[in-house]
Amino acid sequence: MPVRLDRTGLATAPRPDAQTVLRERIVLGEIVGAHGLRGEIRVRHAGDEPDHLLASEVVWLERIPNDPESRRRSVLRTGTGRGGEVRLALEGVATREAAQALVGLLVTGSPEQLPELPAGEYYWYELIGCLVESESGEPAGRVREIWETGAHDVLLVEDDRGVRRLIPTAAALMKSVDLEARRIVVVDLPGLFEPV
Repeated sequence: MPVRLDRTGLATAPRPDAQTVLRERIVLGEIVGAHGLRGEIRVRHAGDEPDHLLASEVVWLERIPNDPESRRRSVLRTGTGRGGEVRLALEGVATREAAQALVGLLVTGSPEQLPELPAGEYYWYELIGCLVESESGEPAGRVREIWETGAHDVLLVEDDRGVRRLIPTAAALMKSVDLEARRIVVVDLPGLFEPV
């Protein structure tokens, strides 16, 4: 089963309930600067492509993912920017100073804003909180983070006692991913569940 993960939503806070996870806002990017004099912001986009941001009609500005003090903003205009960035003009941000004051905030949105991935591909936020176990039913813990490495992304899995394990997402190791059940099954391989 081929597994390719997208960085979008890396910072989504883990929750055990699948329906709750899928309703939360996810990180689409981070504000890195102002553009021009009329309040446009420069956003370093999360994920491989900026399409999700360029098509956004509404975003939230947050200090942390799912910030209770987030601010909803309508998107007035979008445009491409420097490599890895897009430009957004937001309702209520009309000057360079106002845009500069937003630097460091996260730009978040609904998971529904993201394009559907082909079968066997998952956004990172979908896997955060999933239970990982071997084919024989040995539990390893829940996915807490995902690390991007050269060859394969790596799941940082932590059990109830705080023991951490690193599980590569190589297709040969991943047997199944069931997002509804919040469960990932990996092959029985000696040493795969060794703590780090």
